[in-house]
Amino acid sequence: MTPRVKEILSWYGSDNPGVLANLTRLMNTGRIAGSGKLVILPVDQGFEHGPARSFAVNPSAYDPQYHFQLALESGCNAYAAPLGFIEAGAREFAGQIPLILKLNNSDVLYSSKEPKSAMTGSVDEALRLGCAGIGFTIYPGSAQRNDMYKEIAELTQEAKRKGLVVVVWSYPRGGGLSKEGETGIDVIAYGAHIAAQLGAHIVKVKPPTNHIEQAEAKKAYEKAQIPIATMSERIRHVVQSTFNGRRIVIFSGGLVKGDAELLEEVKGIAQGGAFGSIMGRNAFQRPKNDAIKLLNQVQDIFKSAERA
Repeated sequence: MTPRVKEILSWYGSDNPGVLANLTRLMNTGRIAGSGKLVILPVDQGFEHGPARSFAVNPSAYDPQYHFQLALESGCNAYAAPLGFIEAGAREFAGQIPLILKLNNSDVLYSSKEPKSAMTGSVDEALRLGCAGIGFTIYPGSAQRNDMYKEIAELTQEAKRKGLVVVVWSYPRGGGLSKEGETGIDVIAYGAHIAAQLGAHIVKVKPPTNHIEQAEAKKAYEKAQIPIATMSERIRHVVQSTFNGRRIVIFSGGLVKGDAELLEEVKGIAQGGAFGSIMGRNAFQRPKNDAIKLLNQVQDIFKSAERA
């Protein structure tokens, strides 16, 4: 075990050996094993956005086993997906890569300004399928946020007791936030902090912009002269906001981008001290060889940033 992995594990001193073993599995798997960085393949978009919108551009991606293969062949640290996709390959790929079962999901057949995902899995299902952890989405800012906080608090208690890692997707959204505000630096940092306070081992958020949504937050940022002009500065602030970097914070890949634009964004994220990327559409919507090449480039950027 590398000194960096040992250091990160030391931040989770209240957890039992089962949780620590699964955190170690996540950090010691794939091309960048031992670096303390994570590149995870998440594929919940079929549930969230529909199969055609997610997979038609690369028809191989309709097959759940394709995503297991992509995660393995590209050297990812883990693969995350809802119940159906995990079930469709858990036996064939048992033990080959850590799995994260996404326990809640939503769809685009009904739109709400105050979103809340439905429970679609359980901690026991994650154990049955040999997963290393569970995933859960919260929407800070939604009128239904308190129900989500209660759900994840209960799931976190159960998962930790049973030795599983808890990964929280924290996506601020709701009627009180503008579209621009959903990725504003103050909102993203706040969302990451909320997820950590709810007990997440790993926090997933979107890359922040330099927009500041809340007037009171703007006063605080200006008074403290918090630098937010560049991506690396904003990432550094989000990491700082998540227990001064003592929780693993990873960033989503977002909408599909060209290789150059995506890699430039990843460089800024890595330079800011992020712990990695969780990249779905930007990987599986590309042809397999192109996806592997791109994921390897992302992994190399994070590994280089750790050595710098």
